Amino acid sequence: MGPVFAQKRNFSLSMACMSTPKIGVLIGGSAHGGDSAAGDAVVSALREAGRDAVAVQLGPGIDPVRALEGARIDVAFLALEGRIGEEGCVQGLLEVLGVPYTGSSVMSTALAMDKLKSKELFRLHNVPTPPYYTVEGAADIARIAEIHGSFGFPVVVKPRREGSSVGVSCAASMPELAEGLERAMAHDDSVIVERFIAAREVHVAILDGRVLGGVEVTRGAPRALDTQGSADRFTPIRYRGILNLGERAAQALDTTGPVRVDVLVTEGQNEYVLDVNTLPSLAPEALFAKMAAAAGFCFTDLCAAIADGARLHTASAGKRARVARMPEAARAAGAAVRVA
Repeated sequence: MGPVFAQKRNFSLSMACMSTPKIGVLIGGSAHGGDSAAGDAVVSALREAGRDAVAVQLGPGIDPVRALEGARIDVAFLALEGRIGEEGCVQGLLEVLGVPYTGSSVMSTALAMDKLKSKELFRLHNVPTPPYYTVEGAADIARIAEIHGSFGFPVVVKPRREGSSVGVSCAASMPELAEGLERAMAHDDSVIVERFIAAREVHVAILDGRVLGGVEVTRGAPRALDTQGSADRFTPIRYRGILNLGERAAQALDTTGPVRVDVLVTEGQNEYVLDVNTLPSLAPEALFAKMAAAAGFCFTDLCAAIADGARLHTASAGKRARVARMPEAARAAGAAVRVA
């Protein structure tokens, strides 16, 4: 293992004891390249806040252990895209390396990414979510009419472990359902078939357990929820109920850091949680930043607050992992998250 980890501080010490902790903003991660603009904006904001921040690129063909070693960082700020950050892989590597990181733990991140497990936890905690069933592999597709039974149409078909828009389709008939299953299974052998809910789409922003606010997405454009009870928006009582539901969903998965909860709100006064996103986009123009701004956070303050919440979730305070003592374990963890 390289010299950076041999010299790394003992993380049993409080981060407050570090005079100038170096923050590595982890960007990239998408198999499709992605846009690093959000990560670059975070780096600029942290520097504006007086922090020592650098960008650390991850993604296809990049050894994450070597990338972190070369950056010589004390703290990781996650601004990643795609499954590498949403499945908990990078979080697990950082736990092994003993580098505090922003956002949710390995387990909470993985549970939020797994639509089946998150729905099971929602039901356990009495958080309403649309009715659903699972389809497993080609054998189930062959008997989909039997499995679907009287579930009805239309339905939404989505891979069990993917982002909120990857491989997702809507089906209004059995042929469309079979086609949607084939499309979803290009991303995951396990697929969720969910009842389509005609409703308004609302996003709730939460930071370290504090609900910042909500945004309704209408006709492709976001708008802040109106708590004054105007004719075309939500009443104050319903607005508070939506925010409370988002908070309960985040708590069901034991999330921390920045979280965006996607909620459907019907005209019949019913509300359903669709997803909990533990790695929301932190671009200045993204929904999370807009909701944070409405709550009084400028983008610089938002990034600083997220960085201040960086932590290790599994290592005890007195037994932080020091990579210099476990090079083989660190290399194995790095290989596990390497993107082909």
